[in-house]
Amino acid sequence: MPHRKLSKTADIEQRLLIDAIYLRYHYDFRSYAQASLRRRLNTALTQFQCKTLSQLQDRVLHEPEVFAGMLEYLTVQVSDMFRDPDYFRALREQVLPHLRTYPSLKIWVAGCSAGEEVYSLAVLLQEAGLLERTLIYATDINPKALQAASAGVFDVERVPAFSQNHAASGAVTSLSDYYTAAYGRVVFHKSLRDHMVFSDHSLATDSVFSEVHLVSCRNVLIYFERALQDRALGLFREALCHRGFLGLGSKESLRFSAHTDAFEDFVPLQRVYRKKSSA
Repeated sequence: MPHRKLSKTADIEQRLLIDAIYLRYHYDFRSYAQASLRRRLNTALTQFQCKTLSQLQDRVLHEPEVFAGMLEYLTVQVSDMFRDPDYFRALREQVLPHLRTYPSLKIWVAGCSAGEEVYSLAVLLQEAGLLERTLIYATDINPKALQAASAGVFDVERVPAFSQNHAASGAVTSLSDYYTAAYGRVVFHKSLRDHMVFSDHSLATDSVFSEVHLVSCRNVLIYFERALQDRALGLFREALCHRGFLGLGSKESLRFSAHTDAFEDFVPLQRVYRKKSSA
């Protein structure tokens, strides 16, 4: 019984903390998967030297710098360039031939983290001769992640894995063609960054900002509860042009969502969908 009471108290504290963050800073984590948030908040307790979430709430409300640090725990910033190479191969071989028919292209990477997927898409488009007529919108709710993504700088130790994934995606060039290495880091070329727009955008509270031909939102929805998943998918549906494409993560699906009927499977194994003509 004491354990259940303690658990219930922690649940109340977590709800109050998430509500406080929304009211104070307008970041909405109320429909995120609470079990996942709980694990990350427990890690944050140690970092900020708090014994309870109530203590952490007090610091978050009165010390904005604490909330800025907490965002690193509340948002998941784990990715790789060309992560799941078969997804990028599907884009390369099956989606880009359709996108090639448009005079100009707009792509939305929702939940861009530190930019690994954004630069992957830019390289993919450059290899296909499409980057010059493409604008890539990269959005996230984490300001530090957006700053890192816009810089295009990665530790050199990560590059062998990046290059391996790139080759496995059906690459026709070497990844080293697109960056400069120095002082233990690599910087991706400005010619790639010139086709990117980085912006703060929340799938929980914000609206559609542009019509796009492809939305890539991978390994983001798994951290949302069903209602927020449906809201995000509704934004993607609204943003996509006639017969536009949607790419999700390997553990994500449109099945059972409120927007299932608006899309058809395009490359099912790689979670690539196409908006129906009637949607």
